[in-house]
Amino acid sequence: MSWNHWMRQSHRWLSIVFTLAVLANFAARALEPGEPSPWVTYSPLPPLFLQLLTGLYLFALPYFSGARTSRLQEDQ
Repeated sequence: MSWNHWMRQSHRWLSIVFTLAVLANFAARALEPGEPSPWVTYSPLPPLFLQLLTGLYLFALPYFSGARTSRLQEDQ
């Protein structure tokens, strides 16, 4: 399995984890009177941060692979 495939898969799974954390946050706010505990409130942030990193990598991937492809074509 290549690095790019692993990064795409992790980005997809992180999006599922993030969505579930946000849904749990809304459910806790709806079911509990008052403010929920901080771990519930801040639970979506770690997967969101990891999604930021994987998303930036996936965003930049075409630009770097395009530059590499054009350099290979120039050498030939």
